[in-house]
Amino acid sequence: MAVYKIDVDEEVWQFLKKNADPFEDTPNSVLKRLLFGRTENRTESPVKTHTANDFPTFPASVPKALAQTLEVIYGVKKLGLSRRQATNMVAKKRNIAPQTVIDKYCRQLDKRAYDVERLLESKSSEGIEGLLLEKFRNNRDVVRDFFRTLVA
Repeated sequence: MAVYKIDVDEEVWQFLKKNADPFEDTPNSVLKRLLFGRTENRTESPVKTHTANDFPTFPASVPKALAQTLEVIYGVKKLGLSRRQATNMVAKKRNIAPQTVIDKYCRQLDKRAYDVERLLESKSSEGIEGLLLEKFRNNRDVVRDFFRTLVA
């Protein structure tokens, strides 16, 4: 297949970076995924199958760290996304960097991304629910209600 070089301006470059999975995507693979829904040499399904509308919304009174963490959990547990995909979708929804979302759940749970991923992959949600109930004592009702919706 022929390969062509093109110049892009800063706005297009930033858009490509925002939609790329770090260390996995090239500008070409981002464009193919966004334009044609194709992925190359990837085991995960394309992120575009879900939109920000698929995620729950929380009142402004809920701390951002809790809301973003719950949104990632929802993406994994309810939508079947990987932690990375859910993180990217939450970041897109909120127009923030994926690293900001990762920082929220890692720092709040005092865990590394790998540890959070293991908690999310568990069949039971009790481990991560317990951590959130302990960390966000003033929002226990929000946490409990959220986890009830996961099993419904």
